[in-house]
Amino acid sequence: METLLEYLKYSHGCDLTGYKRPSLERRFLVRMRELKIDSYLDYLHYLQSHSQESIHLLNTVLINLTSFFRDRASWEYLANELIPTIIASKQPDEPIRVWSAACASGQEVYSVVILFAEALGIESCLQRLQFIATDWDKDALSQARNATYKPKDVSEIPADLLEKYFEQTEQGYIFHRQLRRRIIFADHNLVKHAPMSKIDLLVCRNALMYFKSDIQITILIRFHFGLKNNGFLFLGKAEMVMTPRSIFTPINIKHRVYQKGLKLELEEHLQLCPRSRKKPAIDSPATDSRIWQTAFETSPVAQLAIDSNRCLILANAKANTLFGLTLNDLGSSLQSLQLGQLPGLCQSFEKVNRDRNPATLENVGWKTANDTTYFNISITPVFNADTQLICLTEVSPPPNKCTTKEGLVTNGK
Repeated sequence: METLLEYLKYSHGCDLTGYKRPSLERRFLVRMRELKIDSYLDYLHYLQSHSQESIHLLNTVLINLTSFFRDRASWEYLANELIPTIIASKQPDEPIRVWSAACASGQEVYSVVILFAEALGIESCLQRLQFIATDWDKDALSQARNATYKPKDVSEIPADLLEKYFEQTEQGYIFHRQLRRRIIFADHNLVKHAPMSKIDLLVCRNALMYFKSDIQITILIRFHFGLKNNGFLFLGKAEMVMTPRSIFTPINIKHRVYQKGLKLELEEHLQLCPRSRKKPAIDSPATDSRIWQTAFETSPVAQLAIDSNRCLILANAKANTLFGLTLNDLGSSLQSLQLGQLPGLCQSFEKVNRDRNPATLENVGWKTANDTTYFNISITPVFNADTQLICLTEVSPPPNKCTTKEGLVTNGK
């Protein structure tokens, strides 16, 4: 079984190693029985000689058990408590961002859209709702985009909502065309890909439970990063947030609703980086995230990470020494730090944040009580382009600059 999983991961880019083994074994055996294959070794040989088999296997493994308003009491809580809270926290024309992760064939996506349309009105919903729906299963995504459902699929939708939001055709019931166009559907792997960002409501129901505990933690860290500070996480009835640190605070345990708790620490931020699927030459501690943490912390170049709200979230030892940073400065705004006084830095940061393109500043002077240090500064968007990595390399003073003991910079005088 493990050999099969390694083969799929490194030969097909299909990483199932994070899934719980009993669930995987059951699904693998279903597919193997369909092919009348009795052993994992024989199935490995079959995979190696049939290039499309990995797709058929994925369709068997990724069970898309979903329905409209599944666990109705939780959806009533969403409609009566959570959505009104989100709307009340916004200005009248302010956008509302929703991410449905592991959206399967779309029933829960359209359930959420219906509730927002009921709360805002369809016209306001069309103007304000920014909805992202993602899944790893391309066939399921195609079904979700198509938004066409059989009569049995819509049987749990109240009659008035069915009439208001669906059109009955010979092909089936088709969801409201204008509202559907407001949804962005995207291929996204919760284990490998960076999270969506600035999310007010993140819906991921009955997907986490298929992953091992360590993978669940990684996914939850990414969810934390993707949510706004006052955003909500809505999980499935069989799921709980179980993390080493209380990075989420329960709002309603019965309905599995959470908000952000503690801020992410350095090691957790490093887990946001998608890892290469290239197979390592040897299994060693260097493949662990600790190697990236060590490289960051001990780099001779000062490095800092600033989020889209201009707040410091990471700084290495060199940066701490240069700018007098401590752990208490994490979460502080860029403007409130000594670093923020570097000429042109804040303006360049805003440009990178807006355009999502790297920027470089050369020969930027940093005045201290007794001297001036010059830096070349690079600002690079990372973590789904909503965090900027700032690197400062010390350089020699420009030829036309000299520095007095008082720290005054003059042009050759």
